[in-house]
Amino acid sequence: MRTGSGWSWNCHGFETLLSSCRPREAHAWTAALRPWFKDNPELSQVSKTVRIIQITDTHLGPSKPHFNGNWQPLADWISGEKPDLVIHTGDLSVDGAVTAEDLEYSVNLLNALPVPVLSVPGNHDIGHMDDEAQPVDTARLERWRRLVGPEFWFEDMDNWRLIGLNSLVFGTDSNWEAEQFAWLEDTLKSAAGRRIAIFAHKPLFVDFPEEGDSGYWAVRPAARKRLFDLIGRHDIALHASGHLHRAWTGKLGDADLVWAPASAFVVGAMVRELPGERILGAAIHTFAEDVRTEIVEIAELTPFLLDDVLDEVYPPAKEEAAI
Repeated sequence: MRTGSGWSWNCHGFETLLSSCRPREAHAWTAALRPWFKDNPELSQVSKTVRIIQITDTHLGPSKPHFNGNWQPLADWISGEKPDLVIHTGDLSVDGAVTAEDLEYSVNLLNALPVPVLSVPGNHDIGHMDDEAQPVDTARLERWRRLVGPEFWFEDMDNWRLIGLNSLVFGTDSNWEAEQFAWLEDTLKSAAGRRIAIFAHKPLFVDFPEEGDSGYWAVRPAARKRLFDLIGRHDIALHASGHLHRAWTGKLGDADLVWAPASAFVVGAMVRELPGERILGAAIHTFAEDVRTEIVEIAELTPFLLDDVLDEVYPPAKEEAAI
């Protein structure tokens, strides 16, 4: 077991940039889970802890099976841990942004787990922001919605509200970004005293909260400031992400920040130096009155090195967009 080292910052003082939003109901897809939560009263009792396993960056696919060998050990470990819920924070697939087969393959494996699963998209699932080579677009979003579910959602667990976000549209100045921010503010306002845990693919920042645009790696500055403002105004206890293939924990004001380790592969010298530990595993979030997170290194996962197979797996991209 390992826990990444962390730092602490104060997020207060950022101006509120959010515009007013219209009321919006929760996504119909999340409503399908509510009977399951209702039939499992342990998830609605604050006095009993709820364990959620966060997995991320599985990078599965039928045509490029380089990392598929890590799925079964991960699934076996999840089954042995007997969590109440699994949340996948994106990059389910190798090429889901290109082909439906990759998303279908990944979703079928997730659905075979013996516990319910919620997912948010990663850049390999729906494209990356407004990137020229593979941008988020209507076709990719519709494919995700059809095969996986909505790209942003919330689910209530008595005194907790879990929120999943599509971080690949933050900073794009698009209608998708505006819609999600409006929905997010309304969803936070309607939490009715519940504490908040947010799950997304990309971290808020890489090195420090006031950094400039880190490009591929984290949320862009303008969108980041809007999120910081929301964290400062609401009882957001956790922001959990993936994407960087590093394990790290820190603080932003009173909120815990967690980068869960990937389960597919580690990345070597081909990328810039990043904070955190280069391990494969998962994060266990235990919810009660507060949330406690444990970063777990799973010894049964093979530490595939992306650098060794980059030309085979991602032939068009040899730089940052590869992970």
